[in-house]
Amino acid sequence: MRIRAVRTDELTLLQDIERAAGRCFHDIGMPEIAEDEPLPADELARYQRTGLAWVAVDEADAPVAYLIADHVDGNLHIEQVSVHPDRARHGIGRSLLDHLAQHARATGVPALTLTTFTAVPWNAPYYARCGFRPLDDSALGPGLREVRRQEAAHGLDRWPRVCMRRDL
Repeated sequence: MRIRAVRTDELTLLQDIERAAGRCFHDIGMPEIAEDEPLPADELARYQRTGLAWVAVDEADAPVAYLIADHVDGNLHIEQVSVHPDRARHGIGRSLLDHLAQHARATGVPALTLTTFTAVPWNAPYYARCGFRPLDDSALGPGLREVRRQEAAHGLDRWPRVCMRRDL
């Protein structure tokens, strides 16, 4: 699986991947998450312009997964990582995470962070297997506290969530 930067003409494909990946939340009683709309194309474009958006592509160079990140509290914070369900369980998500870790190391960033659902198997338990550890609320910097505030305002705290960190 090759990973490369997102192209501007692929932003709607990222939305399609996220919608498809989100459908599995229906199966675990989280229809609100499954039906939540992806980020608008103009917001995805901001990640693409700042060089913090990557896709994993198939043999025809078509995106099958993506990751976007932002600088938060001196680290790279994973805003979204989505793998199309037709390509799930093949290590693509982990490859995107490892790609971001390489980028972070190369640019002197000490860690990756993310926020996720604790009880969803492909969320916190998966990220723990990828080297992330839960952060205590007292360990959150102002940026991560703001991320959590925005998530709560969006209704995500209806289900247990956690901030996680992977030191590099």
